[in-house]
Amino acid sequence: MKNSQRGSTFQSGMNKHALPILETRENKYSNRRFECEHVFAELTALCPITLLPDFYTLRLVYEPARKLVELKSMKLYLVAFRGLEILHEELANRILDDFIGKVKPRWVRIQLTVNNRGGILTTIRRDWDRRLGDRISERLAKGRDT
Repeated sequence: MKNSQRGSTFQSGMNKHALPILETRENKYSNRRFECEHVFAELTALCPITLLPDFYTLRLVYEPARKLVELKSMKLYLVAFRGLEILHEELANRILDDFIGKVKPRWVRIQLTVNNRGGILTTIRRDWDRRLGDRISERLAKGRDT
């Protein structure tokens, strides 16, 4: 991959990684309301405490506005986390922040499920809406539609 195709640099612990860029395509149906769901069951990263690999299933659901995420670039972006030392919560937030920055959806939800480790099941979720930002969870908890 050429340097011009590299995205932002991310540093965690002793690791410094240039992550590939999430690419987008025009949403030719931006006047329609629909959602996209992408599930990636092969996400891995390194635990910064034990340096052992963590295995995840990523579920990303969003309503596109003017852009759609290009799936090959998304796969390359996600695979780049393989050698990165990063906590579960940091991983979910980093992926979502990068996704929001490039795709600019109407709303998006990330769910990062960690494979069972030490008998503890862990799932990280975050909701975001372009009008409410991270406060969308408050509105959803009250049962109101966004």
